[in-house]
Amino acid sequence: MSESFKTNPQLIALITDLKAKTRENGAALWRDIALRLEKPKRNWAEANLSKLERYAKEGDTVIVPGKVLAAGSVTKSMTVAAYSFSAAAAAGIAAAGGTTMTIRELMDANPEGSRVRIMR
Repeated sequence: MSESFKTNPQLIALITDLKAKTRENGAALWRDIALRLEKPKRNWAEANLSKLERYAKEGDTVIVPGKVLAAGSVTKSMTVAAYSFSAAAAAGIAAAGGTTMTIRELMDANPEGSRVRIMR
């Protein structure tokens, strides 16, 4: 069995920056997200809007180390950061009054990683 490795330069840079932010601030959240993104893509998180609706509260900041999909609907206003979004999922979050952002944008906006909920 051959060893696989990441070839996407943007993903490699994101993982490196997440680990650097952990060393800089001591925020364990960013290292946890980096380790999850280092895993094979088939093991990444895929969260549906229904899962966000069920487990997140109004005004929460949620991070998905993978992709957000559009199954279900969302009625709460929340900030969702993920590696990628389906177009319908991003539209559903925006329609509920929430915002979408990349993991890098969240890392820059909240370097300490406080009050962030991880969805798997």
